[in-house]
Amino acid sequence: MTEETTPAVVSASRLGLTFQTNDGPVRALSDVDLTIGKGEFVSFIGPSGCGKTTFLRVIADLEKPTEGSILVNGMTPEEARKRRAYGYVFQAAALYPWRTIEKNVALPLEIMGLPKAEQRERIQRTLALVNLTGFEKKHPWQLSGGMQQRASIARALAFDADLLLMDEPFGALDEIVRDHLNEQLLDLWARTQKTICFVTHSIPEAVYLSTRIVVMSPRPGRVTDVIESTLPKERPLDIRESPEFLAIAARVRDGLRAGHSYDD
Repeated sequence: MTEETTPAVVSASRLGLTFQTNDGPVRALSDVDLTIGKGEFVSFIGPSGCGKTTFLRVIADLEKPTEGSILVNGMTPEEARKRRAYGYVFQAAALYPWRTIEKNVALPLEIMGLPKAEQRERIQRTLALVNLTGFEKKHPWQLSGGMQQRASIARALAFDADLLLMDEPFGALDEIVRDHLNEQLLDLWARTQKTICFVTHSIPEAVYLSTRIVVMSPRPGRVTDVIESTLPKERPLDIRESPEFLAIAARVRDGLRAGHSYDD
């Protein structure tokens, strides 16, 4: 009997990206080798400028690599983008203030040309997933920052893609709201079985959310460690006080220190 292998959602091999600037070339990514399997929750952590967001943007076909290769669900990022194979949640909620929440969620569905009935069904389903049922007619300015970011996640989920790319979605929120949204995101991941790529600067957030944590070095961005989480799938917030959690966090911290020269 052959062992089943998890299909690769993202597969990068010797991936590199060099930006050409007025001050000369800037190497943002170098020799990134990484495979992300279906249903994983993978966090990317590293100092500012280490290429975390750049790698996410390469997956999304918002940046083009200059070296190596990358596949998204077995396709080039451009093909994956055209097939709407992923949803993207940015650092800011980026909602149109003149559109209601349901109209903001509907925007990509309108662009896709989906029938009105299907749009309504997707809007209702995704707003329910992020606990925003009843706020359909509100405008973004009538919602808290956390609720706005949940609406942004609903818009990304409306595609119903298997892959969700999240670029520091909770970075601007206070700690209490962030903790609450971390819990909700884990619940959402468990219910939808999406594959999630999540950029963060927070060690506790990365450890709490992830099945794997990718530690990256300063520019040029390289993968210096990939840490498998041994935490159970059910993770109450107080798990962050457990010896197992603290041991994983210590390894992430050591990886960040090892890859970062403070004398630069």
